[in-house]
Amino acid sequence: MKYTTKDFYYDLPDELIAQTPIEPRDSAGLLVYNRASGQTEHRVFRDVIDYLSDGDVLVVNDSRVLPSRLYGKKCGTGAAAELLLLRQEGKDTWQALVKPGKKLRPGAEVEINGELWAKILDYADGGSRIVEFVYDGNFYEILDRAGNMPLPPYIFKKLQDNERYQTVYSKPPGSAAAPTAGLHFTPELLDRIRDKGVTVAKVTLHVGLGTFRPVKTDDISAHKMHSESYYMPESTARHINSAKKAGRRVVAVGTTSCRTIETVGRFAQNGLLPEKDYSGDTDIFICPGYEFVLTDSLITNFHLPESSLIMLVSAFAGYQNTMSIYRAAVQRKYRFFSFGDAMLVE
Repeated sequence: MKYTTKDFYYDLPDELIAQTPIEPRDSAGLLVYNRASGQTEHRVFRDVIDYLSDGDVLVVNDSRVLPSRLYGKKCGTGAAAELLLLRQEGKDTWQALVKPGKKLRPGAEVEINGELWAKILDYADGGSRIVEFVYDGNFYEILDRAGNMPLPPYIFKKLQDNERYQTVYSKPPGSAAAPTAGLHFTPELLDRIRDKGVTVAKVTLHVGLGTFRPVKTDDISAHKMHSESYYMPESTARHINSAKKAGRRVVAVGTTSCRTIETVGRFAQNGLLPEKDYSGDTDIFICPGYEFVLTDSLITNFHLPESSLIMLVSAFAGYQNTMSIYRAAVQRKYRFFSFGDAMLVE
């Protein structure tokens, strides 16, 4: 069946868009949908442990969000300028969105916080720029001081604690947005999950802002997915194989973990992965009609209408099921998007 972008629209009142993170993290709501029975349950996120079993593998994305929104002044004029780092291209070069775009052409320079200087080198995809940074010291330490957390545009309230837009297991910096399904886990909940015999395995996919942009083509099959860098260590491949051999499940925490697992899944032979490290870039677009290779269950947040993310969920849960779940979630006043509630599709 052919789908159009409009097929993935649903009506969401503004008041259901979560503006602040809930405390504690694992007290968010959890909608559980069982694909085999068609039944739906409404729980609290910490109850996710009830749906995990000894031998399952919980795959999390450990990428850390960069404080990548930078405010500065254009050298020579002092005019206000803004940069949003998207992707590292070289040691000191990045792809970035810039404001005002008409004023920040190649050759322009921006001073940021008196300790970081950005020179616009060239134009890049989607109106972005290639930017080179000049600084003394450690770039990431300067970024921690000078940068701001790149909250999505639908969040208007200032974040009081930047760590609330990081997962508790985040480590390698590189994302322009959080892998938000993982925001609900606490160290204590993860310990309880491990004690139950579930393996928590890590992948890294550095999330780009393109993940959250609505699909612009009418025919979704014409959509071109943005590219993101990923890494899966040999240990995670080994854990996935162990679960598959034992008839247990691979549970992806978030669409980014799912996209990483499925990207690596193309190397599987007879349902098992060669046990080695995997890395590269992926532009995999998962939409209805896709046949999942390694993912058995999915934990995810509620996503924007007409986005590639709701299309991924529809591929996993079924189109009609997904749209019914979303409309029911609106009726029950679930909290949506980055700081919202979660869904488990098993």
